[in-house]
Amino acid sequence: MLDKIIIMLTHNDKTVPNAIEIFEENKDLPIQYWGFKDVGMEPEKMKVLCTKMREAGKTSFLEVVSYSEEECMRGAKLAVECGFDYLLGTLYYDSVAEYVKKQGLKYCPFAGKVSKSPSILEGTVEEMLAQEAAFAEKGVFGTDLLGYRYVDGDPTELSAEYIRKAKTPVVLAGSIGSEERMELVKEMNPWCFTMGSALFTKNFVKEGSFRDNLVYVVGFLKYLGIEDAVA
Repeated sequence: MLDKIIIMLTHNDKTVPNAIEIFEENKDLPIQYWGFKDVGMEPEKMKVLCTKMREAGKTSFLEVVSYSEEECMRGAKLAVECGFDYLLGTLYYDSVAEYVKKQGLKYCPFAGKVSKSPSILEGTVEEMLAQEAAFAEKGVFGTDLLGYRYVDGDPTELSAEYIRKAKTPVVLAGSIGSEERMELVKEMNPWCFTMGSALFTKNFVKEGSFRDNLVYVVGFLKYLGIEDAVA
C-alpha cells in the first residue's frame, strides 16, 4: 500500500463536486492516504466522504488554507466533526493546536509565511526551521510545506534543506505534477507529498481519465523504487 503520497480530491484549491464518486471509483487502488480541502463541498457531503474513506480502511486528511484564527479554528472543528485523521494547513495558533490535540487529531500547520490565494510561501529556511522546532516542542505532529509555492528563492533548494533538517514529519504540498518533480520528491524524501490538480488536468495520460492518471502515478512511484511503501 502506497503511503508516500496523499491523493487530494481537489482542483484549483477546491474540493471537486464529484469527490465522493471519484473516491468510490478509485478506492481499490493501493493508495493509503486520501484527502480534500474544506471548501468546494457542503459539510454534510464532506462527512459522507470522510466516512467512506474510513470504511475503506484509508487514512484521511483535511487541508485548510485559512489565515485568521477564527477561520483556522472553524477548519479544525470541521475536521473533528467529519472524523479526519489529520489536519493539514492553517497558520499555527496555540488555540487550534490545543483543540485538535484534545480531540486526538494529528496537526500539520503551514511552515513559513503563507498568504494570498492561490497561496505563496515566503521566508528563509532558517526562519521556517526555527518555527518548526517551536511547533515540535509544543507537541505538534509535523508541518505542511508549500515548497513549490516559494517565492523568495529556489523552491527545490528550500524544500530539500527544510526536509533534511526538520525534527518532525514534513508534508510537501502543492504543485507536484510531473515525473521530474516526483523524482525530486523521492530524493528529498519528505514524510509524504500531496497530489490533486495534476490528476484532474491529466498531466500524465493526456487522453485518459482521473483513474488512468492515478494508475500511472502509482506505477511511476513503484518505478522510482518506493518499494518499502508498497505492499
